[in-house]
Amino acid sequence: MLLRSFRTVELLRRISTSSLSGYRNPPSFLQRYNGVLPHRVTTESPFPSHISRFCYSLSVNSQNENQHTTLSAPVSTRRVNNRKISRRRKAGKSPSISPAADAVDLALDSVVKIFTVSTSPSYFLPWQNKSQRESMGSGFVISGRKIITNAHVVADHSFVLVRKHGSSIKHRAEVQAVGHECDLAILVVDSEVFWEGMNSLELGDIPFLQEAVAVVGYPQGGDNISVTKGVVSRVEPTQYVHGATQLMAIQIDAAINPGNSGGPAIMGNKVAGVAFQNLSGAENIGYIIPTPVIKHFINGVEECGKYIGFCSMGVSCQPMENGELRSGFQMSSEMTGVLVSKINPLSDAHKILKKDDVILSFDGVPIANDGTVPFRNRERITFDHLVSMKKPDETALVKVLREGNEHEFSITLIPLQPLVPVHQFDQLPSYYIFAGFVFVPLTQPYLHEYGEDWYNTSPRTLCQRALKDLPKKAGQQLVIVSQVLMDDINTGYERLAELQVNKVNGVEVDNLRHLCQLIENCNTEKLRIDLDDESRVIVLNYQSAKIATSLILKRHRIASAISSDLLVEQNPETELASCSAV
Repeated sequence: MLLRSFRTVELLRRISTSSLSGYRNPPSFLQRYNGVLPHRVTTESPFPSHISRFCYSLSVNSQNENQHTTLSAPVSTRRVNNRKISRRRKAGKSPSISPAADAVDLALDSVVKIFTVSTSPSYFLPWQNKSQRESMGSGFVISGRKIITNAHVVADHSFVLVRKHGSSIKHRAEVQAVGHECDLAILVVDSEVFWEGMNSLELGDIPFLQEAVAVVGYPQGGDNISVTKGVVSRVEPTQYVHGATQLMAIQIDAAINPGNSGGPAIMGNKVAGVAFQNLSGAENIGYIIPTPVIKHFINGVEECGKYIGFCSMGVSCQPMENGELRSGFQMSSEMTGVLVSKINPLSDAHKILKKDDVILSFDGVPIANDGTVPFRNRERITFDHLVSMKKPDETALVKVLREGNEHEFSITLIPLQPLVPVHQFDQLPSYYIFAGFVFVPLTQPYLHEYGEDWYNTSPRTLCQRALKDLPKKAGQQLVIVSQVLMDDINTGYERLAELQVNKVNGVEVDNLRHLCQLIENCNTEKLRIDLDDESRVIVLNYQSAKIATSLILKRHRIASAISSDLLVEQNPETELASCSAV
């Protein structure tokens, strides 16, 4: 008996050790994020690993890549049941069926499989691309002969095909609009054959907690349509990994597997959202993009002809949950709000609000001390959601407490771009080469080239500027020396890579285009470039440097010293104004 007890204790100890082994030394916040797209079979990580604990679902371990569970039988075994359901509906009966079966009935003529060929640029060698990749995802038809899918399904695409259920023919598709911040894209197909028998799905409302949804798509592990069902667990703003944006998302307990991306989550007979990401290290926790975000994206494209973005007020706020903090800013016991700590100089709020203002309400909705506002039945959500749902150039009425006095201001909201872009999909990186110095604008994709742990392995100064600095003027960029292509003209300067360019011949550099103009229009014998807060200096003989540039380009087989986008005049403010006036 005693021996059996010892064996039982030993067995329990082993089970406990095995169960808790994953929690004894938990991976760091950065290590938990793998940043791999759910539809791509790749180990490359084009996304920042520090941004969020949320990640896509593809496991790098090939042994586990097909170990996902679908709660539906193969489509071929359901067709008889679907026909019976359809006949019973036509007869006016309301059969008792599961959400998964109902979803299959709706999805057979609406959900499509998407095949994408993509090519990403190299940011360390911006004049060339990386190798071509093939990937798959899902999408569904909406009114107007359009297909909705995820932006990451077609990011950096060079060729896109779609195939409807029950067909062996793939049809060419064109990407009409992409919103990388909200991870949504619209595809169009010109083929009339493709649209024969296709039905569009209708967008519904945000589901309530514990309502059943069914995620439909084409995950890996098979070629037929698949359905996983679950219930709504949570509705709140969530970090969108692909676009690094905080927008509303719906958490469900249905598995979102590789290939599900872009497929609809169906509730009843309408779409409740679009599957797009899951939670790393957790089982059956997926996220779908809710219909308000989808409608905001579609309406913006229809009104302006292209994707514009989601609005921002341009302020960073601090919660005011501490009583002494509220007292210090002369808030009464009935007042609640958040403290303004930083304001984007490019926002309209910069002209109106001040640091240490207390925002009490937004469009008449009181803001709690933790920054949340009422949402539906006894739920709360951050007031950023109210801001993001505004259209560009819309105004918001903001009540502010300033030095003990209440004020109401009307603030115009517009999409704001960070000083250092978070992503640069579907475009080639900019560069300019002179005397072997490769000048590029600092972007987060450039920092991602340092690997999955780029936050720790990339140059610390550049990383901090990328994450914290705000633009001071429109069109501003942080221009850096990416690398030095060695030549006699730049001998001794080879260690000046990865430094920011501040001035050219005493003139402050606004962006890469401005730097290019300053160098090309130089009319002095010597060219001086100040780097890194003027702590490092480059001096060149201008004419000798021009001659050396052509030789360096030939030696390294580089077709052009300047990227094509710098040769074309662009005015983003004019483009935005013309769209807003529509």
